[in-house]
Amino acid sequence: MGALINKEKLMTLLLWLSAVIIVGILATIIGYIVIKGIAFINLDFILQAPSRAGKEGGISTTIIGTLYLTMLSLFIAIPLGVGTAIYLEEYARRNNRFAQLVNLTAETLAGIPSIIFGLFGFVFFVIFLNLGWSILSGSLTLSIMILPTIIRTAQEAIITVPHELRENSLALGASKWQTVRKIVVPAAMPGIITGVILSIGRAVGETAALVLTAGSSLGMPVYLSDPARTMSVHLYVLAMEGLSMERAFATAFLIVVFIMVINYLANLSLRRLSH
Repeated sequence: MGALINKEKLMTLLLWLSAVIIVGILATIIGYIVIKGIAFINLDFILQAPSRAGKEGGISTTIIGTLYLTMLSLFIAIPLGVGTAIYLEEYARRNNRFAQLVNLTAETLAGIPSIIFGLFGFVFFVIFLNLGWSILSGSLTLSIMILPTIIRTAQEAIITVPHELRENSLALGASKWQTVRKIVVPAAMPGIITGVILSIGRAVGETAALVLTAGSSLGMPVYLSDPARTMSVHLYVLAMEGLSMERAFATAFLIVVFIMVINYLANLSLRRLSH
């Protein structure tokens, strides 16, 4: 009995240690970025457009470019991803070969490097469809990249909905679609939102694919056909070309803040939906 208690304490200690290490790594990374970048954050840096030399100006156009690309990619990917998940879990039979093909496709897409998506987007959207380096090309490429995340998380969320809820709805005379729309999807919404949060993080932090599809223009994007530079691409250019490490860290700091704000708002929505 004493040996079992000692093993239990040891495993508990190891689990706590693992959790502390993960939190420590995150705190170290964020803390380093905050210390290096916060000193250069001011209103001019946020509101001014970046200069071509990179050593002056701010990041206003890259903020707008990031918002454009992220929101449009989510607008495309969320209906497709959630719709695919609903089809796979609510309508397709388990031995359906087409459903198996869709599952295999989603798993394969999840493992493809982002640079491959960028190359595909460059060849297909930029050149073949003649969309050029633009917000539309970048958003279409991003939407393909985040589809597997949305599909998988939506599937898991739908699976967790108790089967009794479906049976009760159907027994009361509701159709299959009414059950899915009014019972299953609302119950699975917290999990679906979690997938959207993960997708936003990947979209905001993507660099390689967007350089090849959205371009790297410093101008203010207005139309979907305009090229745009995101904050992550701007950070890459500043750091890799040695233009201004101070502005690179300041940009990284704002990216972290941007993602944290989105996560907070999404978690707030999750809590409200849960209650």
